[in-house]
Amino acid sequence: MLDGRVLRVVSKPAVESLSAFLHSPIARHFVDRGDLIDSKIAKEIDATSLFRQLGENGSGCDDSEAALVLEHPLTEFPSYPHEWPAEMLHAAAQLTLEIGEAFLGEGIGLKDADPRNILFRGPHPVFVDVLSFEKRDPGDPVWLPYAQFVRRFLLPLAVNRRFGVPQSLPALTGDDGLRPQDVYPLLSCATKFLPPFFTLVTVPVWLSRMVARKNTSIYRRNRRDGIERSQFVLRSLFGRLCKLTRKLTPVQAESDWSSYTGSNSYSPEDFSAKTSFVERALDEARPKKVLDIGCNTGYFSAIAARQGARVVGIDSDPVVVGQTWHHARKEDLDILPLVVNIANPTPPLGWCNRESASFLERSLGVFDVVMMLAVVHHVMVTGQIPLREIAALAAELTKDLLLIEYVGPEDRLFRSLTLGRDHLYAGLTREAFESFFLARFDIMHNLRLGSSTRSLYVMKKKR
Repeated sequence: MLDGRVLRVVSKPAVESLSAFLHSPIARHFVDRGDLIDSKIAKEIDATSLFRQLGENGSGCDDSEAALVLEHPLTEFPSYPHEWPAEMLHAAAQLTLEIGEAFLGEGIGLKDADPRNILFRGPHPVFVDVLSFEKRDPGDPVWLPYAQFVRRFLLPLAVNRRFGVPQSLPALTGDDGLRPQDVYPLLSCATKFLPPFFTLVTVPVWLSRMVARKNTSIYRRNRRDGIERSQFVLRSLFGRLCKLTRKLTPVQAESDWSSYTGSNSYSPEDFSAKTSFVERALDEARPKKVLDIGCNTGYFSAIAARQGARVVGIDSDPVVVGQTWHHARKEDLDILPLVVNIANPTPPLGWCNRESASFLERSLGVFDVVMMLAVVHHVMVTGQIPLREIAALAAELTKDLLLIEYVGPEDRLFRSLTLGRDHLYAGLTREAFESFFLARFDIMHNLRLGSSTRSLYVMKKKR
């Protein structure tokens, strides 16, 4: 990123593959469909000068190798695989296979199968790393990223489906995903022989005990007599992977909060009043960007999106985030749902913590409206975050408005969180709640829900 532009320096050895890719009608098809990032050569920028400016000489490449500069449109809010529910990883896997298979007929192949090649525009995956494509030998029947695809996509999806382990855990603990050796001890004797674990885990583990680690011949490029035969082998592999990926479609699971929207603590009248209050506030503000903290299944995110906002919805429960993604995809709503706990937000990751920016680094001062509906008491009690700190973060996140809900300590769900520590919140009242926010916001509108202990506020950030 440089001056608001997404630029990438391309070295001379990569130009031939890039040119073949950019001139491919298949690439244009995927770009027009919105599944592949658009790319253009920034002819007005000198590649060597930009290479030096970005300080990339530390890569070991001579700046004379810089050939051209590629520019891509900006993705409004980048997200990473460790923030996706299993449903989004599955969508990214399907897109990776579809694009990889489509280019085989043009002599172009994917040289890696990393989920980080994908970003999301709302609920839709977009392949963004165009330098992952290379010209390939049409007589080579081997897809070298196969093992990487298994580690980064298939095994996390399989473990999620079988054991309910959030797919984000492997992404957080390492860049290599899940190895068969990591999964093998988790399997019972019977499960080791069941699909998909027998072919993805058991057989590779057994074979690894028979093949010396220093044997690198399996990674060498191969060539068979007959291009047609090689193409047949490759297409058969992609066909099997597509079929297996479909079988690993995440199941619609349940969690403690997945039924909250349908069976919450509001009376029908109060929930209707809350919905109308939020709709009016958003209609008056007409925000372009909204952050919905504690989005649950996305009911209020959808209200904002239907009014034209780009919404990022976050929740710590991967089950409800997955349901939000399904709803957004079905209605084609501009909602990006992410598994993020605002009390413990995603940290920066990668080398020197510079490869993946933290959630707050991407969020501060970005959103016109921040919604914190029925979530503050969770952050206070479960996260043990002082109300003063919550107000300070809300002021940093929003550029203008805060839609927030007060839930009193006498509320049934509030008491279910305190677990006998009710005395710690005995001093929490509406007046005390308001006082913490009045230091940073002005209250524009408020509504006390008639039959509950809850109140809604529209607050405007002080300048």
